[in-house]
Amino acid sequence: MTTQNARGRRRATGPALELQVSEAVAAAGRPRDPHRDARRKRSPFRQVTEFAGASGVGQKAGIALAATGLILTVTVPVTSPMTATGGVGSTEAALSASVQPEVSAAAGAKVDFSRSTVSTTGDPDGKLKQLLSAQSAGSVSRAASAGSLGAPLDTLITASPFGYRVSPITGGYGEFHRGQDYAAQCGTAVHAAASGTVTFTGWHPYGGGNRVVIDHGNGLETTYNHLSSIDVQTGQKVTRGDTVALSGTTGASTGCHLHFEVMVNGDVVDPTGWL
Repeated sequence: MTTQNARGRRRATGPALELQVSEAVAAAGRPRDPHRDARRKRSPFRQVTEFAGASGVGQKAGIALAATGLILTVTVPVTSPMTATGGVGSTEAALSASVQPEVSAAAGAKVDFSRSTVSTTGDPDGKLKQLLSAQSAGSVSRAASAGSLGAPLDTLITASPFGYRVSPITGGYGEFHRGQDYAAQCGTAVHAAASGTVTFTGWHPYGGGNRVVIDHGNGLETTYNHLSSIDVQTGQKVTRGDTVALSGTTGASTGCHLHFEVMVNGDVVDPTGWL
């Protein structure tokens, strides 16, 4: 009969020891991750920011971290297109595709921003100039001329239309009315229907009273009659909408109004075809 130390403990020499030895051998044969040690040396905060930058949320994450005071410098990643497959080569190709080619022009190249080459609904003067530069006013169709002139008054209320009518002066039938009469109190602002050059200001001896004539080019003219006063001079350049006079009742007139005419190559035409 042998005696044993009650305080001592025997080491196991059975299967448990063999299991530990086999795990060590397997670990020694497993391929080692070359970046594992580097990752372990990084702080958890560094790992989070690197993951955010790689996953495409670096900008938002960086701004959020900067706002909380955790970091002082935020690097915003480049938002170039990236491809999920194809390796490094395809990524470089996608990045190079985002580079814009250089645009160059010859030293003598001319860029024309002339208003006459632009015709839009927001540029009625450009539309009219283009219309008249292509042909004379006499060749312009009614469909093309409609809306090319602006209103000579802020509010147009027809008092007497263009064409034959009963004369308000003599009462006789068959008088040819050369323009369009619009009701307007004396002293109402009268506007240029389009840009042009004032070619006449003064008294019209054939019933027009105080009269203004504006030449718009290529045979197109407008006249403004029975004016109480005139605000422009002969030879003056005006633009569409400029106040050229105030309405009145001078000349062969029975009351305050504006007599408005449109002339094409010296002949009067119906103003409604141009307004």
